[in-house]
Amino acid sequence: MSRSAMNSCLFLLLTLAGGAAFAADERTCTMRDAALPTNAMTIVLCEQGMVLVTADEGATWSTRRITDTGGFRAVAFGDSSHGLTVGDGGKIFATDDAGRTWQARNSGTKENLMDIQTNGNEGWIAGYDGTILHTADGGKTWAKQTSGTTLSLECLFFLDDKNGWMAGWSGTILHTTDGGKTWAPIKTAGASWSLSSIYFRDANLGLISGFAGQLLRTRDGGATWQTIKVPVSGWLTSVTADSSNRLWITTDEGFLISQDNGMNWKLQPAETKLFINKLLRNTGSIWALGPFGLLKQEGSDMKFKRIVNPLSGEADQLDTKSKPTDGKSESK
Repeated sequence: MSRSAMNSCLFLLLTLAGGAAFAADERTCTMRDAALPTNAMTIVLCEQGMVLVTADEGATWSTRRITDTGGFRAVAFGDSSHGLTVGDGGKIFATDDAGRTWQARNSGTKENLMDIQTNGNEGWIAGYDGTILHTADGGKTWAKQTSGTTLSLECLFFLDDKNGWMAGWSGTILHTTDGGKTWAPIKTAGASWSLSSIYFRDANLGLISGFAGQLLRTRDGGATWQTIKVPVSGWLTSVTADSSNRLWITTDEGFLISQDNGMNWKLQPAETKLFINKLLRNTGSIWALGPFGLLKQEGSDMKFKRIVNPLSGEADQLDTKSKPTDGKSESK
């Protein structure tokens, strides 16, 4: 079996496993998402119902329990204290103390919730069966928005409180210019498989990536989209830009990098054992995340520092300082 096929199988198994309700095990963390509320603070979401927090690039970690069940998918922090997590069965949890304590929020749905973004008090969630949720009070209350589709939505990106995008299964792309009061379907010939990531570097240049090497690019704010060829055929799982305006995509083989606004891409292999599938950036370096650890860009270079998941079996096999603070979990 090829490395690409093995990675895709692992991703599918992790996704299927996320659908089960199981007791949170504080000895295990499958990293699903992360937030960078400041350049000094990284908060990693564990599928099992915890967050790991570090302020020293993984030299030490604090483990903070969300709830006793797992199936968590995404996390967003507006600042170093206030955050939200979402997951399977419509679960939403909120914190106002950097993840030390969490409170459940009523989502009004039992659908799996896949992605979340907040802009101040405004926030949106994408989920299965065309689910879109919106908050205007910092996540205290949520209301459904009409998506016009029953296909699952996997990812979202808002440029501001009005202009946003969602994408998901079977090439589904939606766009709003009024904060989600109305959503319009976007038809483009290049979108046929499932889509997993949306990123706009500015109001004009945007990218949408997905399964089977799909990559769409716009240079006019989404008015038109073109299909871009890339040197791999696997899953293009996440897109972002670094401080040098280079564009990055995570793939089964590592990174794809573009230095010409997304027209041409080159493959840069990465640490394969981490199975990286998520990219994040605040105002500093970019981070890449996989189930078993992270990679942090060193300055503006194209080199990355490896940060091992402290609650993964990998941590026992590698020479690393990354481990939970005092070897214990924080209770609050």
